[in-house]
Amino acid sequence: MNVTGCWSWSEATAFLAETVVPVRLACRTPDGGLWMLSLWFLPWDDALWCATGADADVIRYVEHDDDVAFEVSTNDPPYRGVRGAGTATLEPDTEKSLLRALLDRYLGGTENALGDRLLDDDREEVRIRIDPSRLYSWDFGDRMQDADD
Repeated sequence: MNVTGCWSWSEATAFLAETVVPVRLACRTPDGGLWMLSLWFLPWDDALWCATGADADVIRYVEHDDDVAFEVSTNDPPYRGVRGAGTATLEPDTEKSLLRALLDRYLGGTENALGDRLLDDDREEVRIRIDPSRLYSWDFGDRMQDADD
């Protein structure tokens, strides 16, 4: 893995673990176009794990071309984050265990209307594993010290 920027691998993975914002995922469509979407993610096993419905367009795109780019960054100053590139693989989330973990991470649990809809027995869920090959981190805290005043 090629890790560059202001943080080490362990600092970058700590940021990914503590930052609860969606990952912005870029991929290529079957007709050669570019597509970007936001997904909830969970960092685990040196990868980023996302979940989505089996009928989502991104599933077809990743099946066509598994090269992806991604970014996880703060939405408020001072800006900091991690971006990179890698490979995406797909697998069924039959028991919806990843989806449950994501609902816990982002909503604090599964007992809500969105959880009810996403965990419906008739909904087929897929895991997207993003294995980074390149990681770049940035932290504008020094140059934006007074930006959040």
